[in-house]
Amino acid sequence: MHYYIISGEPSGDLYGSKLMEHLKKYNPDSQFTCWGGIHMDSAGGQIVVDLESLSYMGFWEVFKNSGFILKNLSYAKSHIKKTNPDVLILIDYPGFNLRIAKYAKKIDIPVYWFIAPQLWAWKGNRIRVMRKYIDKLFVALPFELDYFKDRGLKTFYFGHPLLDIAQSKKKLDSSLKLGKPLIALLPGSRKQEIRKILPIMLGVLPHFLDYRFVIICVNNIQRSFYENLIGDLNVELKFNKDILYSVSGAVVTSGTATLELAIYKIPQVVCYKLDFISFILATLFARVKYISLVNILSNKRVVKELIQSECHTSSIVSELRLVLEENNVARIVSEYEKLIDSIGPVGCFQQIAKIIYSDLLVIKKHAKI
Repeated sequence: MHYYIISGEPSGDLYGSKLMEHLKKYNPDSQFTCWGGIHMDSAGGQIVVDLESLSYMGFWEVFKNSGFILKNLSYAKSHIKKTNPDVLILIDYPGFNLRIAKYAKKIDIPVYWFIAPQLWAWKGNRIRVMRKYIDKLFVALPFELDYFKDRGLKTFYFGHPLLDIAQSKKKLDSSLKLGKPLIALLPGSRKQEIRKILPIMLGVLPHFLDYRFVIICVNNIQRSFYENLIGDLNVELKFNKDILYSVSGAVVTSGTATLELAIYKIPQVVCYKLDFISFILATLFARVKYISLVNILSNKRVVKELIQSECHTSSIVSELRLVLEENNVARIVSEYEKLIDSIGPVGCFQQIAKIIYSDLLVIKKHAKI
């Protein structure tokens, strides 16, 4: 079997690698052509386009890089046609991947989508495109199952992939908890958002002298990029999230990482800051009350969100002090436990791989008739 996988985000790269591992259990000789990063590469994929050239944040960044994005679209179409895979697996990255789905269906390649676009959060009309060009959709949030099914898509939900990933992580030696407690900074996965938010996060260090700080880095960005932003500050860099088992609190850019911290039961302060144009457009088109997945899934404010003008060092300091208080930690963890129960079960990668592989066997059998 030849699988062609496109992801434009570090989280998608990780999810793709886990899916590859399970697909290989059905067919060890499987071939994987990937747009991804270190995780899919380590899982045995042939990386044709690296993640670092794909991640853009906000309307303005997309507009500025539209020429490069169009070039990538053209290359994706020609490469898919040339390699003629048995199936196309698209992971999130909707602005790009929806166009690729449309092209793939025109040349009779089945299309499977993992991690649905958050259409429920934005005004828009992408649902018709998805219904027409996606064979099966695998969603990560429980309420998305009915949302997309009711709109005519063949939709499946097997739990959130982060539960599988957290379960596979190794707990660190308890000795790491000796000495000063740890606070994690998670400034995002794209260079442009890290440049914007990390200096603000780093401003909290002088206010928490009884803590050590660690920046959780993404593997597709070089260590030197972070080091240039840190300067002489006393903060550790970690490219492995296993250390989260030893963290007492966190400051995080809104995104998948907010849910990940909840799974690790870490009190957090959520930050979000866009360029002015992107923020105005987001305000006009967004139709959700919260921006963090923790609050969206809980349907109430469990974690503090500091958005745009509220996102500055002094506000982070105040909110971080609050969430680190013992009584607040207990309340937050209690809410996290309810949330974790709501996004199960564990085992989504196995179930998704089983469906895709079984479908391909049927397609190949019919092709021989």
